[in-house]
Amino acid sequence: MQITDTIVAPATATGKSSVSIIRISGADALNIAKQIFVPKTEGKKIQDSKRTLIYGHIVEDGQIVDEVLLSYMKAPHTFTCEDIIEINCHGGNKSTEKIISLVLSKGARVAEKGEFTKRAFLNGRIDLSQAESVMDIINAKTSKSFENAQKQLSGKLGKTVDEMYKKIEMSLAQITVAIDFPDEIDEEVTKKELITDLEEIISNLTKIKATFKSGKILTDGINIAIVGKPNVGKSSLLNELLEENRAIVTDVAGTTRDVITESLDINGLIVNIMDTAGIRETEDTVEKIGIERSISSIENSDMALFMVDASSALEKEDMELYSRVKDKEHIVIINKTDLDNKLYLEDILKNEDSKNIIYVSVKNKQGIENIKNRIYEQALSYETGDSVDSVIITNARHDSLLAKTIKSLQDAKTALEGLVPFEILETDYYDALQYLGEITGKSVTENLLDTVFDKFCIGK
Repeated sequence: MQITDTIVAPATATGKSSVSIIRISGADALNIAKQIFVPKTEGKKIQDSKRTLIYGHIVEDGQIVDEVLLSYMKAPHTFTCEDIIEINCHGGNKSTEKIISLVLSKGARVAEKGEFTKRAFLNGRIDLSQAESVMDIINAKTSKSFENAQKQLSGKLGKTVDEMYKKIEMSLAQITVAIDFPDEIDEEVTKKELITDLEEIISNLTKIKATFKSGKILTDGINIAIVGKPNVGKSSLLNELLEENRAIVTDVAGTTRDVITESLDINGLIVNIMDTAGIRETEDTVEKIGIERSISSIENSDMALFMVDASSALEKEDMELYSRVKDKEHIVIINKTDLDNKLYLEDILKNEDSKNIIYVSVKNKQGIENIKNRIYEQALSYETGDSVDSVIITNARHDSLLAKTIKSLQDAKTALEGLVPFEILETDYYDALQYLGEITGKSVTENLLDTVFDKFCIGK
């Protein structure tokens, strides 16, 4: 990509709005602004030497196009490290289109997807992980995902990865010395030192990688299946959690024939909750299909709400369903506590933490907040784990690259523990540096940049 061009794009969404912002970045941005902008106050002008905010008009052939506020930000102290002009004009498509068309006629070109952020990366303003966090901020659905994206934008992940990168470089330097000056080193001592360093690096990277599950939950939400035999109150619980009548509720067992999925926000956590068809033996073809889908939803969920009916004894179906959820994150919900208790829970209680069992009466709206609180506690129990500096990764690309880095370093450790010569070890270390470098952008190709920035919108 030519990074000497001057680019322009709307920085705000198109459509009706009070204000639209048009961003121009590049060496010719100031010159273009001077050609199309006339300050309202006589004698006022855009000063080349400092930041400026001026009220005036965009004009074409002496005719006013729109009344605007024009901002000038001087390189290198800008987001792209280039001169930036921002034009605040009236919202609406026509004004924005006319001004952009006028800017284009003066020599600028339309920015590609994510090109402003790409220039910030190429000009050293941010690393690649910070660039990706810009889209995470834009796409954040809750306060928690927004907070985590802000941490990434501050460079927390990049700094941590860079520390590991430098440690690998230092180890590689030791290996180079061992290869070039074999008579001046104690090979056994050097190998022990390298193994110790590798164990520390692998441990730190493994801790960071382990946060990916919680990172995905922060950005995409946690998937929870409500599980139970027919008529235990699953659909009623879904309605109460959502605070609306989303699922049909009747006294007829098997009313829910398919998986119903809805989302709610619990203290900034996205919860994608699924009401599954009651699982039982049936000859009904449609109900059978719903049950098959329910089983699939249970298997693919992050957590299960296992419901039983306090007014009836445990049955074979209850225990079969419990066996499906007991080895994953789950909460046991005992419903219909407003009725006479006929439930013998010994077979379940002996395996459960008391915090994990919640007694409710969905009909009387009792215990619903307890369920929400427990979902939140369980979801956050593995949020940061033992991560280095509380770094949480949310990007599948980062997770994959960390896995490759760890594998290369583990291969190097195995080689060091054997009789492999130092010359062969170098390859594993270089591979590890390559993979880590792709997280922050130290190792970068045009294809990698295209992949990352293709996900961006035009004006960012």
